[in-house]
Amino acid sequence: MQRTMKTAKRKYFDDKIESIADHNKRPWDLMAWTRARKPDSSEAIIFKGEPCLTTEDHWNAFQETFNSAHKRDTYPIRLMRAIHPKPKWVWAPFSACELREALTGCSGRSAPGPDHIIWTHIKHFCVNDNILKLFVWIINACFITRFWPDSFKTSKTMIIPKPGKKDYNIPKAFHPIVLLNTLGKLFEKVIANRLQWEAACFKLLHPCQFGGVRQNSTEDAGSYLTHLVRAGWTKGYKTSVVAFDLAQYFPSLNHSVITLLLDRMEFADVVVNFFANYLVGRFTKLF
Repeated sequence: MQRTMKTAKRKYFDDKIESIADHNKRPWDLMAWTRARKPDSSEAIIFKGEPCLTTEDHWNAFQETFNSAHKRDTYPIRLMRAIHPKPKWVWAPFSACELREALTGCSGRSAPGPDHIIWTHIKHFCVNDNILKLFVWIINACFITRFWPDSFKTSKTMIIPKPGKKDYNIPKAFHPIVLLNTLGKLFEKVIANRLQWEAACFKLLHPCQFGGVRQNSTEDAGSYLTHLVRAGWTKGYKTSVVAFDLAQYFPSLNHSVITLLLDRMEFADVVVNFFANYLVGRFTKLF
């Protein structure tokens, strides 16, 4: 009986797969993750003591949770004007080698943004030298014209639950993941690598800055901390560590201060003017 049931089920699902893949021409229907997620059986999200029952209620709850520093005062720009400007260095155009280098570390499993393009497509495009030259021309044109296209400023913000939470009826049990257009992400990687190289070359980074800096990884931070602890032990000291998190750090940055800092840190005018446009006019949708 078990053998008969197993054979019947296999035949049924084989026929189903053949019908979907060959006749309907919709192979993605075979993957359950592409379909609409079943509604959660948990309670509604509670924000400020009230349940979120409409889309507008959910938007207000997540907006005030993830962007709580949006309306707060930022660092006053008048304090930055005391820094005297220095002679600026020349900004070299981007090259195809920089584009290929930034593309090597991109995972093909990352979710695409609003353009629905994945890294595998971009890597396939960049094999063609003519397309690669076009990409290099686009990123250099963005700096020359001091303009970041609106398509690169548009994003999708996916609200996903944090794992291991007992209750998911409060906004803090979720966190946002921003999905940008993949080509714009590639250009941002190239820009970030160049800025980091320039900052390291002209010694603009503090030697104790770890995380997000090449050759200053988390392992380096652990080695540095271990050295401080052991050096204290040799002198009979006891070491204590105070760790704190700067909540809402990036949403609270003053854009005028950022551009003024770039200007005072000897970056070329083309870089300063580009970021003045890059930082504004962002648009996202919550999902």
